[in-house]
Amino acid sequence: MQYKQPTHLQAAILDWAGTVVDFGSFAPTQIFVEAFAEFGVAVSLEEARGPMGMGKWDHIRTLCDLPQIAERYRAAFGRLPTDDDVTAIYERFMPLQIEKIALHSALIPGALNAIATLRGKGLKIGSCSGYPAVVMEKVVELARQNGYVADHVVATDEVPNGRPHPAQALANVVALGIDDVAACVKVDDTWPGILEGRSAGMWTVALTCSGNALGLTYDQFKALSAEKLAQERARIGQMFEGSRPHYMIDTIAELPAVIDDINARLKRGETPQGA
Repeated sequence: MQYKQPTHLQAAILDWAGTVVDFGSFAPTQIFVEAFAEFGVAVSLEEARGPMGMGKWDHIRTLCDLPQIAERYRAAFGRLPTDDDVTAIYERFMPLQIEKIALHSALIPGALNAIATLRGKGLKIGSCSGYPAVVMEKVVELARQNGYVADHVVATDEVPNGRPHPAQALANVVALGIDDVAACVKVDDTWPGILEGRSAGMWTVALTCSGNALGLTYDQFKALSAEKLAQERARIGQMFEGSRPHYMIDTIAELPAVIDDINARLKRGETPQGA
């Protein structure tokens, strides 16, 4: 037996909020602000966006480790937040998230057409998220009502380690019966999600404008001047630099052209690990 490098993509592993649904990724970020507020600790929307892409418990732990938030917690409780405190915030976050997820469940413009085009090219559609399974169940059902059904879904609490570890992406590879990780592309709007794909040995596509990094509604995004949009793309490109995405595009609507380019590179013998 000899190793045969793949010559075309077999699967796209898509993130959810900020990638396929919820333009601007508002559902998780706003709830972090509200959950901390219920404990008397102020967290700004910008601060809440910082660790986006991680599992939600890890996200809260990371926020609590920020010096300015830790000091606000100390002012409220007389001590720094422990893991038990993180769990308490997480347990308040969860019902708020489930209650309000429908407010930000709309599909991102162009997503359905892009995904249909990918399927037409023979790709299976996997998916993963920083949401736990109990939230993903509702997210998946709302998406189904809007016409989107992934071939497989992996929640962050269904693997030993969430992003930036590769476990969720690799769980999709196993479930979808993919021959080679190099035949997969991971699409995400956060740096932990891009690192997940990189660590899994996949091609990676970072979305610069539909998700957490830009943090605007679709209408606000479309209203940006050409100069401001160029400035934001440059800023967001720097944010993603360390995670080394193979491609950066505004939204999932541009993904089919990237798939064509990756297929051409695979046919030339290129690999994601070498790029």
